[in-house]
Amino acid sequence: METQFFDAGDVLLQSGRTSRGTRLAYQTYGTLNADKSNAIIWMTPFGAHHTDIEWMVGPGRALDPGRWFIIIPNLFGNGLSSSPSNAVMPANGSRWPRFTIADNVRVQRRLLTEVFGIERVALAGGFSMGGLQAYHWAALYPAAVQRLAVLCGAARTSPHNKVFLEGVRATLTADSHYQDGHFTGFPERGLRAVGRVYAGWALSQTFYRDELWRTMGFSSVEDYLVTSWEGSMLKRDPDNILAHLWAWEHADISANELYGGSFDQALQAIAARAIIMPGATDLYFQVEDNRREVARMRHAELRVIPSDWGHRAGNPMSSAEDTRFIDTALTELLSSPI
Repeated sequence: METQFFDAGDVLLQSGRTSRGTRLAYQTYGTLNADKSNAIIWMTPFGAHHTDIEWMVGPGRALDPGRWFIIIPNLFGNGLSSSPSNAVMPANGSRWPRFTIADNVRVQRRLLTEVFGIERVALAGGFSMGGLQAYHWAALYPAAVQRLAVLCGAARTSPHNKVFLEGVRATLTADSHYQDGHFTGFPERGLRAVGRVYAGWALSQTFYRDELWRTMGFSSVEDYLVTSWEGSMLKRDPDNILAHLWAWEHADISANELYGGSFDQALQAIAARAIIMPGATDLYFQVEDNRREVARMRHAELRVIPSDWGHRAGNPMSSAEDTRFIDTALTELLSSPI
């Protein structure tokens, strides 16, 4: 299907900068019913396009397009929506205006209301940075979100998670092509290094000890690192990566004029029936962070994914067991009364 675009025009961001000629890329699946009650918004994670996560949508799945109208908006900075890589001077590269997660969600809200006339969604959900966005949806628009599903995500980025992100950023910007805050050439060495650093964080110790990479057809750890991780990062624009790292690091559902930094107030304002699903072996979105969030929410359940796939448990393309676990939870959530 051809990617669709919402022209949002000039958008005033939380930073005080204006994003001019803002375009939000998105894709839809299924048909919106007459009373517009079957809408689901499912958000993209770090560096991903809607095509990377649409595998979760399908007949017989929790996100069944035969029943639901599913909208997947693309994060700003991912190369499809407005991003450093497709911006024009003078606001390109490192001068691109930074979008917070709240900035993203506010434009997504406009897409739903202005294009489709959707005022409430049956479910807001996503994995990783998609989960960050889903949490923001539920906190910024409590009356508009009936159900919330967060897979390996959080309501704000934890201190340890920020340290991980700082390491990824430092690895990329150590490349010799990064000078005075700009990339002067393609940072191949930096991108390959980012892939190797990221691989150690995204999967668990058990994943490597039990050689679970073999289930994906790799012949050795080195084969997995080069083919999967280096290969993935080499496809990405380095300024886009930095934009997403910044948005991720600054994610916080209370960092806005509604809550003024009161994290407890923001969590307590969430009216959605929620299932929060951390991965048991996730190294940077930890179970304990979600446990503390759920304790402050009105209608939330903590359901830990019992997986050895680390952070990847929340986007389990290669784990049928984790896929079944998530599909079961989403099906129960979507069947629950509101």
